[in-house]
Amino acid sequence: MPIKPQLPERSSRSEGRPTALDGLLVVDFTRVVAGPACTQTLADFGAYVIKIENPDGGDDTRAYEHAEIGGESAAYLSLNRNKRGIALDLAVQEGREIALDLIRKADVVVENFSSGVMKKFGLDYEAVAPLNPRLVYCSISAYGRTGPFASRPGFDPITQAESGFMSLNGFADGPAVRTGPPIVDMATGMSACNAILLALLARDRLGRGQHVEVALFDVAMGMTGFYGMAYLINGENPGRFGNSPAGSPTVGVYEASDGPLYMACANDRLYRRLVVEVLNRPDLLNAPQFATRKARSQNKELLRAAIAEVFASDTLENWMAKMKLANIPVGYLRTVEEGFNAPEARERARLSRIPHRTAQWVPNIEPPISMSLTSAIDPVAAPLLGEHTQGVMRETLGYDEKRIAALAEKGAFGLRKAATSG
Repeated sequence: MPIKPQLPERSSRSEGRPTALDGLLVVDFTRVVAGPACTQTLADFGAYVIKIENPDGGDDTRAYEHAEIGGESAAYLSLNRNKRGIALDLAVQEGREIALDLIRKADVVVENFSSGVMKKFGLDYEAVAPLNPRLVYCSISAYGRTGPFASRPGFDPITQAESGFMSLNGFADGPAVRTGPPIVDMATGMSACNAILLALLARDRLGRGQHVEVALFDVAMGMTGFYGMAYLINGENPGRFGNSPAGSPTVGVYEASDGPLYMACANDRLYRRLVVEVLNRPDLLNAPQFATRKARSQNKELLRAAIAEVFASDTLENWMAKMKLANIPVGYLRTVEEGFNAPEARERARLSRIPHRTAQWVPNIEPPISMSLTSAIDPVAAPLLGEHTQGVMRETLGYDEKRIAALAEKGAFGLRKAATSG
């Protein structure tokens, strides 16, 4: 039987405590992963994020099938916390006019449509910058907004494959492997958030906004890290190495008698402690084939076999205790279930439950950023499709009920009736 962690109700932050992005208005045209990940971080730290969705189905992630609760998918809930959701049909002139009214008031616009879509609607940076010179406008795409590849569709695994990033993942005798979670999407969202914050800082000094771009392919290439840099230096194509990076022969997965562990023993000082204090095998330090890091790399398989034999002779908990006493970096190789039920997750208060309109409550994974003065706001679950449409029309744009009704009659909010609470 699966074991679900106990999810406590989240305690509220102190009343009146400041937020990092209080007063920042963000108009969010993004969907799927990279864009929503970016705007969720802005929303978590106090920005007023208005998520604009197509009334016909909304964000693609609403239909993702990992799991659902209260009619909402796990993917959608994980990426759209703390946002106000409105439904706008941008194919309708009145819907585009509402979008323009929001952009006129905005500090930030974020979009990740296919190339040319925002221009078709008259919502591209060149069209809207004269309306709001202080606007920071962020475009997220697969291959950038200019050049011969701008019109190519692309997704996380495609850019993992094409950038060389995927070629580094997997085992030497097997095919290249994409990462399980969409790591390039998530890193692109982080990069986009950084770009927006940099542009806002620049705006404070220069008095004007700018257009910033982040592309999945560029991020994936950057994430090859020192392996990419090594190729540029020596011209040698780096290969796959599984769980044991090249040059670190003792790093990787080992099996105790009753379970696996992952050890990162990556320098001479740690190696000496490992073989002498933990494994009680000083011969693995004194023998010429293991005496230096270079020698250990050249005899990697022989060394790993000797270490594996020792680890197999005792239990996981005994090895963990010995290595922690010797201050050697080591961890349990956990499943998601084990990780989410682990004491580290509990002690760091990573998980909670928050109210939801249709599900009563939904799980919540806390933002991975802690700030002593301007902490994350109290989390609000991702909005239902169109949930805040009328509230945003009234409160942000100042539309009266007559105007809202007329816009609805014209189809600005879609033909299908959406949730429209305040």
